[in-house]
Amino acid sequence: MAEVKKQRLKLLYLMKILSAETDDEHMLTLAQIIEKLSAYGVNVERKTLYQDFDILREYGFDIVSVKTQRNFYYHIGNREFELPELKLLVDSVQAAKFITQKKSNALIRKLESMVSKYEAQQLQRQVIISGRVKAMNEYIYFNVDKLHEAIGKSRQITFQYYRWNIKKEMELRNEGKWYRVSPWSLMWDDENYYLVGFDAEEKKIKHYRVDKMMQIELVDKRREGREQFKAFNMPRYTKSLFGMFGGEEMQVTLEAENEMVGILIDRFGQDIPINPVDENHFRTIVNVAVSDQFLGWIMALNEGVKIVAPEKVLECMKQKIKLLNKVYEG
Repeated sequence: MAEVKKQRLKLLYLMKILSAETDDEHMLTLAQIIEKLSAYGVNVERKTLYQDFDILREYGFDIVSVKTQRNFYYHIGNREFELPELKLLVDSVQAAKFITQKKSNALIRKLESMVSKYEAQQLQRQVIISGRVKAMNEYIYFNVDKLHEAIGKSRQITFQYYRWNIKKEMELRNEGKWYRVSPWSLMWDDENYYLVGFDAEEKKIKHYRVDKMMQIELVDKRREGREQFKAFNMPRYTKSLFGMFGGEEMQVTLEAENEMVGILIDRFGQDIPINPVDENHFRTIVNVAVSDQFLGWIMALNEGVKIVAPEKVLECMKQKIKLLNKVYEG
């Protein structure tokens, strides 16, 4: 009975051997394959192996045979993911701050299983970004799943929101107050996951870091904010924010030196207007959520870019400069 069971598992063991131990540079002879199957307790003859290869090919596996002198060598050809594609995925997983280091390692090991053990070593060599700041909330994966469920069911959610304190401890915001939000979309920006939702209490669209949300629960109540989201433009919203910090959104006129045009296009997109002022300067109008982060970004560009209008934003910049000057003079 055990022998019959082993024979039924033969195709699975055969595919496992070919997937893990062969690629375009590493191949196995029939004798080697028979020996490896024997290690799993499966006895097979050469004739039946040819039939097994045909069955696997018919199913969709790309099993390639190459004749070298007297021997035929076998290996897996095309796979669902090519090695360069997996390298990109590995880099993305390792670079994403919202994925914890522990989960990054687990995901990368799963990606390695999609190529041979030899190609997996190349993926391991890709993982060189050690020490990068990563999320510490292991529940983010459950959070994302909960939020997708709530969006799919058009339900409101409640949750608590936390921040880090100077003791490096998680501390609930607003004294542990429960937030109630209508979730509408998830977005990935600045290497973090964010929930974009409608806050009924404040009657406006807001965003929240998913890895800082706790105790997410679905509420038996339909989402609100449908009319607001009909007019909502996600790309414009994300471009207007700096470091995902909110602020009053308004049109800001900037004057910049010509060589700064690339920086502004990279930040705000190719659709910004470019109006020449003189041979060396131009003006443009951008939609911005005015915040300290935006003002700091302008400061970092020195005299290359300056705020021209509206007066309200210009005054904010002047006050910020005075404050910083006072801080550093003191």
